[in-house]
Amino acid sequence: MTSSTGLPARGLRFLLARRRVLLRLTVWSVLETGQTFLIGYGPARALDEGFLHGRADVGLVWLAVTGLGVLLGAYGTARVYAAVADLVEPLRDRLVERVVSRGVRSGDAGSLSGLTQQVEIARDTFAGLVMVSRSFVFTSVGALAGLFALAPPLLLVVAPPLAVGMALFATTLRPLARRQETFLVADEALAGDLGTVCPGLRDITATGAEAQIAAGTGERVEAELRAARALAHWGVLRVASLTIGGQLPIVLLLAAAPWLLSHGVTTGALVGALAYVTQSLLPALRNLIHGLGTSGSRLTVVLRRLARPDTADDTATPPPPATIPHPTSTATADRPQRAGGPCAVDHTANDGRGAPAPSPSRSHTATKPPPAVSLTSVTFAYGPASAPVVHDLDLVLPPGAHLAVVGPSGTGKSTLTALVAGLLTPSRGTVRVGGHPVPGPAAAAARVLIPQEAYVFGGTLAENLAYLRPDPVPEEELLAAAEAVGLAPLADRLGGLGARVEPPALSAGERQLVALTRAYLSYAPLALLDEATCHLDPETEERAERAFAARPGGTLVVVAHRISSARRAGRVLVMDGRSTAYGGHEELLRSCALYRDLVGSWSPALAR
Repeated sequence: MTSSTGLPARGLRFLLARRRVLLRLTVWSVLETGQTFLIGYGPARALDEGFLHGRADVGLVWLAVTGLGVLLGAYGTARVYAAVADLVEPLRDRLVERVVSRGVRSGDAGSLSGLTQQVEIARDTFAGLVMVSRSFVFTSVGALAGLFALAPPLLLVVAPPLAVGMALFATTLRPLARRQETFLVADEALAGDLGTVCPGLRDITATGAEAQIAAGTGERVEAELRAARALAHWGVLRVASLTIGGQLPIVLLLAAAPWLLSHGVTTGALVGALAYVTQSLLPALRNLIHGLGTSGSRLTVVLRRLARPDTADDTATPPPPATIPHPTSTATADRPQRAGGPCAVDHTANDGRGAPAPSPSRSHTATKPPPAVSLTSVTFAYGPASAPVVHDLDLVLPPGAHLAVVGPSGTGKSTLTALVAGLLTPSRGTVRVGGHPVPGPAAAAARVLIPQEAYVFGGTLAENLAYLRPDPVPEEELLAAAEAVGLAPLADRLGGLGARVEPPALSAGERQLVALTRAYLSYAPLALLDEATCHLDPETEERAERAFAARPGGTLVVVAHRISSARRAGRVLVMDGRSTAYGGHEELLRSCALYRDLVGSWSPALAR
């Protein structure tokens, strides 16, 4: 941005256009200068010419003059506020006009925030800066003039540290402004992220995406922490400038008192000098440093955003807030186990119906549909030092396959579904859904994942069921899906498809039925049921699984928690965190000890 259009140039034009207001502000500020001058000069004369010479009447007269000066200064301060208002309100009006104009013309999404918050920040901060800057200038002039009038050697003690402190503070203004802006951007990014995440906590929990969301929010927290630390480091120099410019002169006056008294400085003059420093210069410098150091950088950031051209972006656009994953996604995964296992490893790619899938010939490659799911040498671990949960797994499922995934708790069953769904990225190997690489938008559109904690939102039953469909769903199709999955009795009890659903009023099993029917109605050919029927009775579970298995062209992967689910599946994948076994139910009973143990724990009496 050039100087002709920069904030300093525009600010200067704004002030020059209000010369009369500035003149009135200066006139009333002169009264404060007189007050500052008398606050040290009056007591000094009261001591030197009155009380120390036994003339109490003269001392009282000087104190009365000082009091009168304080009253006049208070009157001037009251008039100053009116002049500051005449200077600040036009700025606010111009900012409001610009925000509204830009919002109407360009549909700026930040217009509401600019109108309701940022404009008020700019007005209040600008008013505060005018007050502290004006106060410091006129107070310094009055105090330094009083020191010179009392005794010029006093300036040799007070002026140098004051100048050094001001110079040090001036050098920190630009770095402080940059770091203040970085902090504000990081704070806005975190606020925007939390504004999205907090209202969706229930959805995040229902979809099992806590780790994914926590990682994104954690990055924004760390960014704000780094910005705050950098700002605090430069804040140390701000404290040092206040110490040097405002507090060191007090120490120097006391230390140099014998030398000053021996060089013609009177006792009253020394007391007056201490009054100037402690009652005028130190408070004014403190207000200037705290006001200009913090509020000034904040005002710069806000004005830069509000006054930017319509076609320009923000000078520092915060990162986008975290995106809450699709309600049918989950990142819940089991924990890794030790290596080694009782089942023979079978990495042969199968068709999901019991026979190895033949390698396609070149002449049939163009006509044969791609596998519904394919995993090639997939390995995944939850950390560099962790044992893999999934190790070198190859698996191919053609369209229409029905696979049950079984294994003890913590052996990677949910991890496998998360890998297929694209919620986790394998450490090694590739995953494809419908021939599309995972993760990817095409693969995400081809699968639907139903987690154990079913997602149901406040709305009508029809809205819940049609949530995954981009187009309106006919009522006949909704009723047919509810009948197929087993939701019809619940729909009748609620009062039909138009009945309003209150999620807390539904049981866990009823919420699972709603989520299952919603997934059944989706266009995604691959259904991943990650213990999505664990709260249903066996009959309802069987009905739902058979409905998904019967979908035309549909492929079903079930993380099973009952032996009946494994019996219904065409193929079974046994996972134990160390190896895998793959085959039919009867085949695995013969070849896999772990599967026999699982079946035995599911069935009190296993038929041989």
